[in-house]
Amino acid sequence: MKDLQHPRDAVDFGYTSWTVRGTWFSLRLPARSLILSVVLFAVALAAVLVAITLGDYPIGIDQVLTVLTGGGAAFEQLVVLSWRAPVAIAAIVFGAMLGIGGAIFQSLTRNPLGSPDVIGFDAGSYTGVVVTMLVFGSRGYWSIAAAAILGGAVTAGVVYALSYRRGIQGFRLIIVGIGVSAMLGSLNAYLITRADVEDAMTVGFWGAGSLNRVTWQNLLPSLVIAAVIVAAAVLLSPALSRLELGDDSAVTLGTRTGPARAGLIVVGVATVALVTAAAGPIGFIALVAPQLARRLTRTPGVSLLAAAAMGSALLGCAHLLALLIGAVHRPIPVGLLTVCLGGSYLIWLLIRETRSQMGAAR
Repeated sequence: MKDLQHPRDAVDFGYTSWTVRGTWFSLRLPARSLILSVVLFAVALAAVLVAITLGDYPIGIDQVLTVLTGGGAAFEQLVVLSWRAPVAIAAIVFGAMLGIGGAIFQSLTRNPLGSPDVIGFDAGSYTGVVVTMLVFGSRGYWSIAAAAILGGAVTAGVVYALSYRRGIQGFRLIIVGIGVSAMLGSLNAYLITRADVEDAMTVGFWGAGSLNRVTWQNLLPSLVIAAVIVAAAVLLSPALSRLELGDDSAVTLGTRTGPARAGLIVVGVATVALVTAAAGPIGFIALVAPQLARRLTRTPGVSLLAAAAMGSALLGCAHLLALLIGAVHRPIPVGLLTVCLGGSYLIWLLIRETRSQMGAAR
C-alpha cells in the first residue's frame, strides 16, 4: 500500500486531499475531513472519560486513568472496567454506527431528511424487538439482534416498494417512510397495551433508548458485528459516491446500481438494527451527524468517516449530559435527550426544505 499520486497527474478537487492506492483499492482522503474526524473522535473519547467519573460512586479522572492503565483498587476496577467501560465504548461505537447509517441513506436519497429514524427503518427494527419480546417471549441478545435486523430490512423493503414509481425519488421515499413509521408506532403501542405490566414496562424502557443496559456480554458481539459493518461500508463507499451523481452517471462509471444500492441499504439498516438490539432506538443522531459533518468539512458530499466521527462525538456528549442531568435531578435515558435536541434540528430542517421546494417551484 503506498501513495502513487504525482504532481503531473494530480487532479484539483478544490480542496487538499491525500490519495492512497493499493493493489485492490484506491482511496482519496480530504485533509480537512480527516483532521476533523480525528478531532471529533478525541472529543467523543474525552466526553466518555468524564462520563466514567460520574455515577452513584464518583471517581476522579486521575483514578479512572490509573485503572485504565492497570492500577487502582479492586472496587475501582470493578466500577470502571466492569460497569462503566462497556457503556463508554458503546457510546463511541454506536454513535459511529448511527452516523454511518445516516450518511448512507442521506446520500442514497440525496436529501438531508433521508435518515433511518425519519424514514422509519429504526421503527421497523424496534417493532422486530417488540414482537420478539412480547409475542415470542425471547430476550436473548442474538434473537433480539436478528429480529431488529429483520424488522429493519422488511420495513426498508416495504418503504422502497411503496415509494417506487419509475425509480426512487428521495422526497417521496421520505413521506412514505414517515407514514410507515407512524403505522409501526401504532402497532408497537397496541402490543404494549396488550402485554403484562412487567413486560410492557421492560419494552417501554427499551424504547426510550438507554446505554446503561449495555454490558460486556452484549457489547462484545456488537463490536464484532460493527467491524463487519464498517468493512462493508468502506468497500461500498466508492459506489455510494457514484450513486450520489445519479444512476446514469453511476452506470457510466462502471457501477451496477441495483446490487450496489441493495448492499448499501443492507449496511445502513444493519447500523440501526445493531444499536436498537443492544441499547434501543436512539433517535436523531443519524439525522444530525452527517449534515453537521458535511458543513464542517465543507465537502460536496457526505463523508462516511466524518459522519461516523460526528456521531460518536454527539452520542458521547449526549451520554455525558444525561449523566450530568441525572446527578442534579434523576437519570434519564440518552435516547430521550437526543430526541429533544434532535427534534429542534428536524423542525429547522423541515422549514428549510419547505422554503427550498417553494423557491424551486417559483
